[in-house]
Amino acid sequence: MEEELFKALADPNRRRILDELTERDGQTLFEICTRLLTKHGLSLTRQAVSQHLAVLEQAGLVRSRREGRYKFHDLDTAPLEHVVTRWLRPRPPEGTA
Repeated sequence: MEEELFKALADPNRRRILDELTERDGQTLFEICTRLLTKHGLSLTRQAVSQHLAVLEQAGLVRSRREGRYKFHDLDTAPLEHVVTRWLRPRPPEGTA
């Protein structure tokens, strides 16, 4: 799972998608494409954004849900928290080693 996570985070376009979902969760593909174009000047096709979202979903960073004919995308930070805490250790008290 961590390999997919690092692969997903390696692409700057996917990181921008995550930034947009951080700012406003529960967006449709159309909303994400619009925000990428207006805020970042990225004119990615809907198909390209959809493929990026699939990679992010595979890594566990994005969850999608259907409501009627719409598909909404939500950020899931649990995989990031797991990776970050993996290397964080409490510091031993001063004078002990």
